[in-house]
Amino acid sequence: MDPFISAFLSGKNFQQMASDLIPYYATLISKAGSILSQETLTDIQVALKKGKLKDMVDMIQKSLEEAKDATLDLAVIGESGTGKSSFINALRGLSYEDEGYARVGVVETTEKKTLYQHPKYPNVNFWDLPGTGTPNFILKSYLANLEFEKYDFFIIISSTRFMLNDVLLAQEIKKIGKNFYFVRTKVDLELYNEEKSKPKTFQKEKVLQQIRNDCLKNLTNIGVRKPRIFLVSNFHLHDFDFPSLQETLLKELPAHKRHTFALLLPSLSYAAIDLKREILKEVIWLEALKSACLAFMPFMPIICGFDLPEQEKCLNRYRSYFGLDDKSLNVIAQKLGISMQKIKNSTESLDFWLLVKDDSIEAKVMNCFECYCSVNGGLSSSVMQFLKTYFLHLKFLDTVVNDAKILLHMSLKFFRPT
Repeated sequence: MDPFISAFLSGKNFQQMASDLIPYYATLISKAGSILSQETLTDIQVALKKGKLKDMVDMIQKSLEEAKDATLDLAVIGESGTGKSSFINALRGLSYEDEGYARVGVVETTEKKTLYQHPKYPNVNFWDLPGTGTPNFILKSYLANLEFEKYDFFIIISSTRFMLNDVLLAQEIKKIGKNFYFVRTKVDLELYNEEKSKPKTFQKEKVLQQIRNDCLKNLTNIGVRKPRIFLVSNFHLHDFDFPSLQETLLKELPAHKRHTFALLLPSLSYAAIDLKREILKEVIWLEALKSACLAFMPFMPIICGFDLPEQEKCLNRYRSYFGLDDKSLNVIAQKLGISMQKIKNSTESLDFWLLVKDDSIEAKVMNCFECYCSVNGGLSSSVMQFLKTYFLHLKFLDTVVNDAKILLHMSLKFFRPT
């Protein structure tokens, strides 16, 4: 049982529980950070200490809505031909044949800033900014025309060496207090060429370290102190430094925007899937705590409880977050050359009723007891609603996560046969 709910049953008063809130909540936070700011968490603690459960509900609800509705503007900049558009397409989970795919070319294809929205999350904006290594590039007008203040963070991309223009941009970004990250693309191509040219002496890790050292040396020589460099492949996001990049971005985003960014990350590695689960588990606990507070009031669980339609919507949301919605599964089936029936046979999250159906006598007794508690409110009702909301959400989440890992394993096995 959740330790915080155990505190209810052990007779702790609100003041005692409030003192335990922040230390316990710290155990729920993912390694990328919490979706609640420290200020909000402190305000929730104060409300709990005073027994103001309605205020707690309002603050939790406001925080969850802010996290859900947060707008994210991600700018990708760098010289032409470095893979900016491909990087954006990869983050958006789009292939060459998909509608809305960002144009890719070996010449300058982006002459002005271009907006690409995420296909699932329209409040997430990817900005493909004009290349910096063209005769048209003038720093002052470039900065003025592109409104650098509007972006949440910047990805500075190069496929070879980072140049002086990249450093000048980084310095200007730093002046306005924004974060920037150097991303070295096409490392898979460099590894391939190196292996072909030196098959007897080729060592993958040694080559990667040489690329990293070259980038570090080059950036340091032209004025960047302690540059953060990530080596990636736009076609193999699960390899190299992309997992480290996404974790770094999550840590350094404002708290209320972490949830939005975590959801858009493609489930292309086990690490990405686990990180997304951690953040969603924190949201589940907050939703359950909100339900528990509301359940103190008579009839509230009946009015706004976690009933079957809401449960099915919840499961479908999780499926969408991890790329297991019907549209995404059809795409996976086509890429793997298998039938949808085979995918259904290999997964469990596609059958909602299988997850919620329980005709046992114990389940029927618990449903009756839940109805009785909901009418009367109080402690019993609060505990019942917390447990129901928390464990059902968690069951849905873990089932979807397990299915996502199964499909990832199938994809990796198909595309990278041993």
